[in-house]
Amino acid sequence: MLTLFRNIFAPPRHMILLVLAMWLGLLLSEKRAERHGIGKDNFNNLIFYCFLAFILGGRVSFILQNILAFIKNPLDIISINPDLFDLFGAIVAAGIAGLIYGQRRGLLFWSTLDALTPFFAVITIGLGFSHLAAGTAFGKETDLPWGINLWNASRHPTQIYEIIASFLTFILLWFKKYNPRSGILFLTFTALITGFQLFIQAFRADGVLILNGIRQTQIIAWVILIFIFILLEIRLKEKVT
Repeated sequence: MLTLFRNIFAPPRHMILLVLAMWLGLLLSEKRAERHGIGKDNFNNLIFYCFLAFILGGRVSFILQNILAFIKNPLDIISINPDLFDLFGAIVAAGIAGLIYGQRRGLLFWSTLDALTPFFAVITIGLGFSHLAAGTAFGKETDLPWGINLWNASRHPTQIYEIIASFLTFILLWFKKYNPRSGILFLTFTALITGFQLFIQAFRADGVLILNGIRQTQIIAWVILIFIFILLEIRLKEKVT
């Protein structure tokens, strides 16, 4: 019972940091939502349905991928263990819920993403702090004076690199001159974050190496960047919406 109480009321520090980042990001996005043609009621409802789908989708996806284990122990379906969660499935579920709600309420796709960009930007900062608190996403060993002691070695502070890059991205976008073309803000955010990851991944100690030392995540980042630049070009050539 004591363990259950601690799991509920004393979550890990990295989880607390993520929740704080989500709360702050939502506050900032709500302030800018009307600029992008999204009313506060629609914005708050969108967030509610996406968050609900995120939680349920992540658990359902994990259950489906491990169905045999849950058949043997069906009570684990309602377990509060955060490890029984599939992040990719959660994101997909939240995206589907957002698309359905947006379509029913007549919300413009690109304008909605622009309204949510401050939320995404603050979340990336929170992820950096979360990685630092949990000791994950750690860097390669280094003799540089700014290395941090982690996992019995002095390592590149890749989590701090991530925090700095995410914070700079947020500042650049928050004070960026308003562009009437919807989608530009979100695509710019995605391009900046992906570009920074190309740099940061070079100092990470984890991850999959392919093609003589090139990281799989870097190849994915290049593909995303190319796709984003194509979309930016298309949006810049289209009429203002």
